[in-house]
Amino acid sequence: MNHQGIVSPVIADIRTGMKRGKIVSVDDAIRVIRDGDTVALDGFIGSLAPNELMLGLERRFLATGEPKNLTLLFASGIGDGRDQGVNHLAHEGLLRRVIAGHWGLIPKLQKLAFEEKIEAYNFPQGVIARLFRDIAAHVPRTITRVGLGTFADPRDRGGRINAVTTEDLVEVISFDNKEYLAYKTLPVQVALLRGTTADMDGNITMEKEALTLEVLSAAMAAKNSGGFVIVQVERIAERRALDARRVKIPGILVDCVVVAKPENHWQTYGTPYNPAYSCEFRVPATTIEPLALDERKIIARRVAFELQPNMVVNLGIGMPEGVANVANEEGILDYLTLTAEAGTIGGIPAGGMDFGTASNVDCLIDMHFQFDYYDGGGLDLACLGMAQMDSHGNVNVSKFGPKLAGCGGFIDISQTAKKVVFAGTFTAGASELAVADGRLKIIRDGAARKMIRDVEQITFSGPTARRGSQQISYVTERCVFALAPDGVELLEIAPGVDLERDILARMDFQPLIRNLRTMDERIFKPAPMGLKEDLLSIPINERLVYDPATNIFFVNFEGLAVKSAAEIEAIRSRVSEICAPLGRRVKTIVNYDNFSIAPELEDDYVRMVKYVVSKYYSDVTRYTTSAFLRMKLGDELKKRHLAPHIFQTKEEARQALEKKG
Repeated sequence: MNHQGIVSPVIADIRTGMKRGKIVSVDDAIRVIRDGDTVALDGFIGSLAPNELMLGLERRFLATGEPKNLTLLFASGIGDGRDQGVNHLAHEGLLRRVIAGHWGLIPKLQKLAFEEKIEAYNFPQGVIARLFRDIAAHVPRTITRVGLGTFADPRDRGGRINAVTTEDLVEVISFDNKEYLAYKTLPVQVALLRGTTADMDGNITMEKEALTLEVLSAAMAAKNSGGFVIVQVERIAERRALDARRVKIPGILVDCVVVAKPENHWQTYGTPYNPAYSCEFRVPATTIEPLALDERKIIARRVAFELQPNMVVNLGIGMPEGVANVANEEGILDYLTLTAEAGTIGGIPAGGMDFGTASNVDCLIDMHFQFDYYDGGGLDLACLGMAQMDSHGNVNVSKFGPKLAGCGGFIDISQTAKKVVFAGTFTAGASELAVADGRLKIIRDGAARKMIRDVEQITFSGPTARRGSQQISYVTERCVFALAPDGVELLEIAPGVDLERDILARMDFQPLIRNLRTMDERIFKPAPMGLKEDLLSIPINERLVYDPATNIFFVNFEGLAVKSAAEIEAIRSRVSEICAPLGRRVKTIVNYDNFSIAPELEDDYVRMVKYVVSKYYSDVTRYTTSAFLRMKLGDELKKRHLAPHIFQTKEEARQALEKKG
């Protein structure tokens, strides 16, 4: 339905040619919505949720029975799991169709969908974020590989939630012998949005909002569809009073501005206002309380072993949130960049009703840009929830009987991250575990099985993932699985857990078992695990590099702490693996910066050095910036009749080696 031609008093005074203010009451603004309109909303849980406008729409419908048969279109879940957000619009007759990225926080709409009183679709959150842009540009389809093999694929359900939802809004197409999904775009007649400040011409800034999401794209989608854009704000400025660089929605896109009541304009559903969320300033990082050593912490600790320095990481809602707590406890948060699909990059992610926001972020971007980055493979690791897993490696987090959580950004993220770790308890329901002396004991299991033959709904497709290059693992409190080319493989089992009784007997399928090992005992002990040292340590095979062009063997022992005889043997073995096949001796440069060794291992270490020098090296130079280490190591080498001089810099060591050559 096209709204062009409707004369609104907030647009212009034709007689004088002068613009009038666009500031109107919520009741006046809502009157532009007509029967059958498609209404776009933006918000992430409670962030940017236009509560004043949703309440106004509900109030009008309850009083007059109008408007009727609306279609709602929104990317993220807008609600608190009870009454807030889009739950206000869950009235039979008001809605005909809902197309949403997440349903878990809107139980009243879920009820309408399950009772088949509305048509209902669930599409990936990032897809809908892009859909707004494509609607604005009059692109007929949003084309992506996101959703292939999942319930969004039309060969499965095409995102349809119930039997009364019959129209196909997704189709399979091919380019260059590759399959894609094409999601149908549709005109938007009204966009209900939110900002912080508006001037009298409708220019909107967002300085106190925690996120920016899709407000600009949604406004363009409505305006270019011939529709209306209504924005709620908390304050009004004079014309030309706003900093143009801070204007997020230009006034040319805005028809009506509504000043919200303070109680309808909280920053999130959990927080009235936190300046750290809106990047107003950085706050001192508060101490995050360590988690109790229960199943949640066990799972988060095991996931943390997958972290590597400089990774860009996404942590999903629920169980994965604990990974940030563990990373903080282990002192490794500074070596990672945590992101949220809502648009935060860096900082400390928030949880609960504040999920999607973050304090002290490095950058805040629109959500569709974040998904562009994710879709292109920008994420090094994603840790996401796991409600059900099956024999094919499929995961379900979106639908369980009468409960409709929806996929949110799960499909977008899980299909594109380089490494994906699904995290969840092994069973569902009340359970009782005991952790003592580095061992796990299952006292009472949850009543519901989560490792089943076939998941109820495919939110992540194992077969689709196997055709790519992703690393996929599934972490529970008692074991770890991985997606192998030939099926689901059981890799690790917790110390103290019985394989047959506690794992295999509680599954509906038999996993592959080839090289089963024990989970790291540190996970099951109260003390910090020492992950920082592990994270920053470089594997021996990456420390030893041979350059055939110069016949120089580079040995990088910077930061290496030798604590066991096994580590010394690993060094000797790796040197032999590289040098023995060469058939000639090599020139060697050794970096001893920040090197340390347990005193009781010094003799063993120097004997190893003497062996590799006599067998493989023609010349060797060593360097370190530590005067103490130069003296100490030099003395030990001299005692064993090895070249004792250790240089101060790498350049000095190289020059000395060249002179010898």
